[in-house]
Amino acid sequence: MTRTVFCRKYQQDMEGLDRPPYPGPKGQELFENVSKQAWQEWLKHQTMLINEKQLNMMDANARAYLGEQLDKFLSGEDYDRAEGYVAPE
Repeated sequence: MTRTVFCRKYQQDMEGLDRPPYPGPKGQELFENVSKQAWQEWLKHQTMLINEKQLNMMDANARAYLGEQLDKFLSGEDYDRAEGYVAPE
């Protein structure tokens, strides 16, 4: 049976994640408040940011930047996008 959560990105009840995506309190908060759909969309966006901005994931600043973008993405705030990227129609 699927779990339902009130997704903080879409502001509606949606299918939840199967398990926390990170260890600790941050992972638990995401598990309880983010839908599977929103998380999959974030993973695609995160990959695009890493590739287009050539982020080094060994760099603590790059990881902090992605954490900030994750919070903005899930909260509906204005978040960074890859420069020049136009989404397919």
